[in-house]
Amino acid sequence: MKDMKLTQILFLAALVLAVSACKIGKTYKQPELGLPKDFRGDTIVDREDTVIFSHIAWRDFFNDPMLIDLIDSGLANNYDMRTALKNIEIANRNLRQNRLEYLPAIDANIASANRQYRSKDFYAGPSSKWYERSGQEAPNGLFNYQSQFSSGVEFSWELDIWGRIANQKDLRKAEFLDSYEAKNAIQTALVADIAGGYFNLIMLDAQIEVAKRNLLLNDSTLRMIQLQFKAGEITALAIQQTESQRLLAASLIPELEKEIAIQENSLRVLIGEMPDAIGRNNRIDSLMNTENGITLGAPVEIVRNRPDIKRAEYALIAANAQMNIQQIMRYPQLSLSGVFGVNAMLPKNWFNIPGSLLGGIVGGLTAPVFRNGRLKNEYEVAKLERDKAELELQRSVMEAVSEVSNAVVTVEKQVEQLKLARKRVENSQLAVNNASMLFKGGYATYLEVITAQSNALDSDLSLVDIGARQLQAYVDLYRSLGGGWR
Repeated sequence: MKDMKLTQILFLAALVLAVSACKIGKTYKQPELGLPKDFRGDTIVDREDTVIFSHIAWRDFFNDPMLIDLIDSGLANNYDMRTALKNIEIANRNLRQNRLEYLPAIDANIASANRQYRSKDFYAGPSSKWYERSGQEAPNGLFNYQSQFSSGVEFSWELDIWGRIANQKDLRKAEFLDSYEAKNAIQTALVADIAGGYFNLIMLDAQIEVAKRNLLLNDSTLRMIQLQFKAGEITALAIQQTESQRLLAASLIPELEKEIAIQENSLRVLIGEMPDAIGRNNRIDSLMNTENGITLGAPVEIVRNRPDIKRAEYALIAANAQMNIQQIMRYPQLSLSGVFGVNAMLPKNWFNIPGSLLGGIVGGLTAPVFRNGRLKNEYEVAKLERDKAELELQRSVMEAVSEVSNAVVTVEKQVEQLKLARKRVENSQLAVNNASMLFKGGYATYLEVITAQSNALDSDLSLVDIGARQLQAYVDLYRSLGGGWR
């Protein structure tokens, strides 16, 4: 008899192992992404002895210690970053919990007491002869119908013969990695935003200096025109127009001071602090390592580096696992359950061992037969969701390649703009000097002086703006390649 039971157990175990080998579902495989060989606009052909731009850690990318301190504060205190870290912890806990799904679930029944009472109109009389043995008659109302006292341990165990739990693990792992890449995406954007705000502050400082210099020049011109007016050489209209030009230059200063205060507050919010002033460097050059010896790398690098693309792929992995789970739900499920403990009709026999011992085991193989098409529909919907996730991954890659190409073109063309802007400033300054000399000699009108000064102001402000936008273009290129999270 014992040999027969052992044979049955071994046969059942062999059957389970054989069925478990027949995993159901589609193993994930990265789809074709259609990546080009090179980025459009990338002029570096020989990539030997070069460093891939996105592989540079952000601490090595920026040179300014004040900017590095701001980014450090942002990574430590920014609320989005702190929330992302909590999401990683949640996803990690879910992943660890999923590993225990292979084990049976066990519940302990510490103690349960069950006494049921019935009345004479119940469908049957008392199930025991308790009243007769005690010499009493069963009452017409609320007689003791059943009495049970028990303690024990119960378990239930789903045997993962088709790989449902395994696919659930893939889904949880994808969710965990997605939460990690979400943090990286926030960090990449945060580094770029803090750097952009810092560069904007330096640009605004430079523009205020330009406005103040121009205001001093306007004051000098106004005094000169007032002297000529007193000498009767020009009319009051010249004073009025020169004063208007001076007021225009003066009005730029409070406007720029307002923008500086707002930008400082915005930076404080990014680094998780209350509004306050921001310390900064006054030099707009040498803020970043953008010298020779770096390369964009191949387009395949952005798939490895950009957090948003990796998140899109993890979403596809999760959708693929969910599709497999929905397919498995249409197949038979094998489960085991059991109980072991003590059970007695009377409290005094509750722990009367072995008389009160109770044990049992149940094995079940259940299969859905007709569920109104719900299981098939859920599987087909999961397949479509997987297809959507694959399309989203391909779209993310295409947009990322385009974004890098746009950033490359922007960097190159703004280098040309910067050269032209410098020449424009030199020409404007020369025009101001010449107009002032000619005006003093009576060979130019005050309108020519005002026009030259106005052009010089616009040229100086434009040069500062283009310089800041050039820095921002390098940061955008760095971010678009997936840099900033290392």
